[in-house]
Amino acid sequence: MTPPLARAAAGAVDDDLLELYRTLHAHPELSGREAGTAQRLADALETAGCRVHRGIGGHGVAAVLEDGAGPTLLVRADMDALPVEEATDLPYASRATGTDPNGNEVPVMHACGHDLHMAALVGFARAMQALRGSWHGRLVLVGQPSEERVSGAAAMMADGLYARVGRPDWAIALHVLPEQPEGKVLFIEGTASAGAESIDLLVRGLGGHAAHPDQTVDPVLLAAGCVIGFQGIVSRSLDPQTFGVLTVAMIHGGVKHNAIPDEVRLGLNIRFFDDDVRARLLDGIERIAAGLAQAAGVPEDRMPVFTLLDESARPLVNDPALVRRVRAAVEAALGTERVGSLGPSSGSEDFGAFGTADPAVPLCYFRIGTGGGRLHSPTFAPDPKPVIEAGVTAFAAAALELLRKD
Repeated sequence: MTPPLARAAAGAVDDDLLELYRTLHAHPELSGREAGTAQRLADALETAGCRVHRGIGGHGVAAVLEDGAGPTLLVRADMDALPVEEATDLPYASRATGTDPNGNEVPVMHACGHDLHMAALVGFARAMQALRGSWHGRLVLVGQPSEERVSGAAAMMADGLYARVGRPDWAIALHVLPEQPEGKVLFIEGTASAGAESIDLLVRGLGGHAAHPDQTVDPVLLAAGCVIGFQGIVSRSLDPQTFGVLTVAMIHGGVKHNAIPDEVRLGLNIRFFDDDVRARLLDGIERIAAGLAQAAGVPEDRMPVFTLLDESARPLVNDPALVRRVRAAVEAALGTERVGSLGPSSGSEDFGAFGTADPAVPLCYFRIGTGGGRLHSPTFAPDPKPVIEAGVTAFAAAALELLRKD
């Protein structure tokens, strides 16, 4: 690592930044409800010398840091947490609760590392302040809401993010990855993560007494047939060399042991790398549900109802040239032994929405290892300092390369 960058990164990750991380971890908030988190992040970025825009697309934050005329780099961190009850022994463990979209009070935890991402973003702002004079242009530091519902980036764009801060020349983001060594930075060229859709499927029948099933059209049996039938969509409708995932994650129906209900609700999720696979999966779900209903004798006015939810994300595609340029800068800063490569992930991420300007904004989304644990687990508790240091260094190395004066 070059001495000025090393000093700036080390100076940024001090006790004050680690205390901010602990505060963020102890006070998590659910998607779309990140008011307190957004205020803490915005205040910290303002203290670091940024000009801050608040309340974009909900609780979104965009902080601008300038050092003369030049290109613009957007750097994103996500802010929301998960409805998970923390089960760590950390002294700053979350005891927070929140209200989910169904109105239920649930425990809340930063089980996906977004607290680490935000701390790295603030540390990056501090480091770039310390490095003023060695770069030129504009940094747009984004705190994005509702990443877990893959909707916050699109909401910020729809609310005029680029009209407020300008269209960036590039956009970068990071995400922690427990399966990799602590502080290792991993890059992906091309497709980085899968597209996703969530679907509600209402399977309707004709309910009645459990003692007289012949007088009913049982939606529980129909729903079971759907679950089994859907498994053949990937194995029999897609090329074996093609990526596609279909998951039935929820089944809800019935209220009493001796009463066949009128309807059963299924919650489904699909993952894909291209639009043809997406179309085949969605078509297969509707076709099988309708076919089974017809075969069971469900009346035409009681056919299944298929609803595509707004929790959708397009496949995230990195710009190969930008990835190679950022990777070379990070290798120069951290050493080649701390940098590696990854293939595309079956997980989904809405960072790609920041690329949907005209012309499109090149993207670079990379991962940083935490050395163990599992994301979305109640026991996820990485050592924050080395992970945040790696994040600050990687962000700063990328910025110094892209915004260099020569």
